[in-house]
Amino acid sequence: MNILERAEQGQSFLVANDGQFLGKLSLNQYDSESILNKYGSYGSQYASTSINNQYSSYGSKYSSLSPHNQYTSTPPTIYLKGQKYGYLTKNKYKSGVTLDPDNLVNWMRSNNLNY
Repeated sequence: MNILERAEQGQSFLVANDGQFLGKLSLNQYDSESILNKYGSYGSQYASTSINNQYSSYGSKYSSLSPHNQYTSTPPTIYLKGQKYGYLTKNKYKSGVTLDPDNLVNWMRSNNLNY
């Protein structure tokens, strides 16, 4: 399923600046696409497409595509229920709506992303 289809279905998810889907924003840790599934492609600390992999392009604090790089101008985009919400980033100077990755789970809870 592509990004447009996910947005049309009202899903909540992350997309890297290079267009790579980075997982669903779902509190369901058993969902294979959830960023909280520690065994899945988007939640594992070993997966190349996970923001939780400190050695991947999407999780390293040195990568321009990672939310953990405090200097990046190209962090992942957050989609909330099909709408672009803002950016997941440690960069305090990024313009627009931003969310620190350390606060992501609490933000997901406050937005009832339980599916």
